Amino acid sequence: MENIQILIADDEKEIRDLLKKYLEREQYQIDLAKDGEEAFQLFDRKQYHLVILDLMMPKLDGIEVCRRLRAKTNVPIMMLTAKDQEIDKLLGLGIGADDYITKPFSIHEVVARVKALLRRSFIREMDNSFLEKSSITFKDLTINLKNYTLTIAGKEIPLTAKEFELLKFLVSQPEQVFTKTQLFRNVWGSDYIEDDNTVMVHIRKLRKKIEIDPSNPKFIQTVWGIGYKFVGEMDEE
Repeated sequence: MENIQILIADDEKEIRDLLKKYLEREQYQIDLAKDGEEAFQLFDRKQYHLVILDLMMPKLDGIEVCRRLRAKTNVPIMMLTAKDQEIDKLLGLGIGADDYITKPFSIHEVVARVKALLRRSFIREMDNSFLEKSSITFKDLTINLKNYTLTIAGKEIPLTAKEFELLKFLVSQPEQVFTKTQLFRNVWGSDYIEDDNTVMVHIRKLRKKIEIDPSNPKFIQTVWGIGYKFVGEMDEE
C-alpha cells in the first residue's frame, strides 16, 4: 500500500497540522481542507484512499460531506467529533462513516485507527478484484486461491498457512515493493513486529519452496534497504 493519499478536513489549523505531521511520518500523502466545501472540491479532483472529516465545519459540515461522498464512493471515512453525544447522533443518522473519534484525541490512537481502516479497505479491495479469481498463474507457478494450494509445473508444493498468506499478499500486487512492517501488518495482522526476523524467515522458507535457485530468486526479490517484491507477469485466464 504505497502512495496512500489522505484528505483531512477540519476548520482548526492546529488539528489539521497535527494530523498531517504524524500521518506524513507514516509515509502517507496528505491534503488539507479548511471547510467542507473545499474538501468536496478536492475530492472531485483527486483519488483518495481515506478521508478524515471534522463534524462541525463552515460552508458544508462533516455530515453533509460524508453523505455526498457516500453517494459516489466507498472510500473509508473517519469522523472527528467534539463529544460522545455527537457520535450517538452520527450513528443514528446512518451517514456511512467507517469510524468516529472524539476530541481531544490521542494522535497515536488516530494513526493506529487510520492504519486499521486502510488495512480493511485494502483487504476489501482484494476481495472485490484479485480474490474473485479462483487461481492465478505466473509461468509454471499456479496459486489456487480457493483451496489454498500451490503447484509448480503441475506438482503440488506444501505451504504453511502463513507462507501461503505471505505469497498471496505479495502476488496481489506484482512489482509492488513492501517493507517488512507492511508485510507483517497485512499478513500477521499487527502493526508491531515482535521479532524482526519473522518476515525474513518466512521469505527464506518460501523461496526454498518456489525458487529454482533460492540464492538468486526470480519471483520473490529483495529490494535492498526497503523490502521485498514479487516479480512476474500474470498469465491471462
